[in-house]
Amino acid sequence: MSDDTGFLLLHPSDNIVVARRHLKPGASWSGNSVTVNARERVDLGHKMAISAIAQGEAIRKFGQPIGFATQAIEPGENVHTHNVGLGHLGHSYEYCTSLVTLPPPKEQRTFQGFRRPDGRAATRNYVGIISTVNCSATSARYIADAFDEQLLEQYPNVDGVVALSHKGGCAFEYGGSDHRLLARTLAGFAEHPNIGAYLIVGLGCETAQASFLTDEHNLVELNLPGNESRKPLVMNIQDQGGVAKTVERGVAMLKELLPEVNQVERVPIPVSELILATECGGSDGNSGVTANPAVGIASDLLVAAGGTSILAEVPEIYGGEHLLTRRAATREIADKLLERIQWWEDYAKKFGAQIDNNPSVGNKKGGLTTIFEKSLGAIAKGGSSPLRAVYEYAERVSEKGFVIMDTPGYDPPSVTGMVAGGANLVVFTTGRGSCFGCKPVPTIKVATNSLMYHRMVDDMDLNAGRILDGEATVEQVGEELFEMLISVASGEQTKSEQQGIGDEEFCPWTPGPVF
Repeated sequence: MSDDTGFLLLHPSDNIVVARRHLKPGASWSGNSVTVNARERVDLGHKMAISAIAQGEAIRKFGQPIGFATQAIEPGENVHTHNVGLGHLGHSYEYCTSLVTLPPPKEQRTFQGFRRPDGRAATRNYVGIISTVNCSATSARYIADAFDEQLLEQYPNVDGVVALSHKGGCAFEYGGSDHRLLARTLAGFAEHPNIGAYLIVGLGCETAQASFLTDEHNLVELNLPGNESRKPLVMNIQDQGGVAKTVERGVAMLKELLPEVNQVERVPIPVSELILATECGGSDGNSGVTANPAVGIASDLLVAAGGTSILAEVPEIYGGEHLLTRRAATREIADKLLERIQWWEDYAKKFGAQIDNNPSVGNKKGGLTTIFEKSLGAIAKGGSSPLRAVYEYAERVSEKGFVIMDTPGYDPPSVTGMVAGGANLVVFTTGRGSCFGCKPVPTIKVATNSLMYHRMVDDMDLNAGRILDGEATVEQVGEELFEMLISVASGEQTKSEQQGIGDEEFCPWTPGPVF
């Protein structure tokens, strides 16, 4: 990466540079024995051509094609959606050719976490109220609302009571793929180590029956007095006699649970037991330059320590998957990733859509032009570690190291899937300013640029924009983030936790039809 006062050249073969800040017409870049002056304003994260680009020629960023010129582009012109199209990359895939061995950590690190009876490690201690269907969402919320800060002060080791409610749960095939996917997601939260105890609330007549959930996933509860069978606590509104009676009984049951849930203490646990979910949302043209590569450094440090890092959002891997097949530990792992890429292509076609519609309005305003550009930046969160596994949505993550989970690009269901899979930490990068939390797991938000960080400092935990400002390197910010992972896992509150954000972001993915 080279730079002058205003632009970054990310790779020697690139024919564009990226603006480090908002730049006026006439701003110059010098390199490759030439000087190029901007013909128009170039906003933060946007691209300027540094050589003549013929119509049909590839636009290159990070040393990779991100699209093709739809018209001739002169040096100094803006390069964006008005003159760039998707085209066909024509990748030739290599398999298992870029496997690296990470250097071992200098010391074995620990965090202060909760050790559950089944041996798993928790970073928080919540009580969950799991709604099987949207029809019981209000009752679940009323139960949770009864446990305000004043009441929870009696239980200092309980982080809160969270209602895990959603918009689905009915009007799909009983036992079908969407039903099983929802059950897997709900079970993943019920069994999550950050959930000390849970209550399941249903309506009674929905497709997503509580009995299907508990039987299909062999759910069990805490060892409670008088509950020798350890069957989960389940209530159906229709059986209880309505919402008011359901809420009354639910509150009473939780009051009995809380003393037991409170009987935990933080103890030293190896960092190798951390499972990190990585997400980028509200991205901009600098996401792949600052925050995401810094997350990649932290990811590699965690993997080297024996932990697990999850890269998700497969539609935002699209166009960069050839870089990941090279890092796959086996050909079978690479083939599973390519199978998921093909699934998304077919899925989009069913609705007459294109995956390149993925960059949002805000993404494009922030300088991202195509899905290929967005994907190359998003993949940077995965560092350089070998790819050890590819998981379906909300599957239990058991493999150590760098893994991929197939989730949509929409942030709430993507993070929901990774948490259901067992992630006990979330790191979320943003250039436009996403405000995100995900109870029962803490979310660390990393800003890609200083302008947004200072404007939204109440929501951002770390400023990777210092890389653009020349105040820190990618490696330094990545190492700082790794230390922050350990602190947050040990109980330090993130900005989203301080504001109580995370009750509404539970969002199970339902890809199929609703009848």
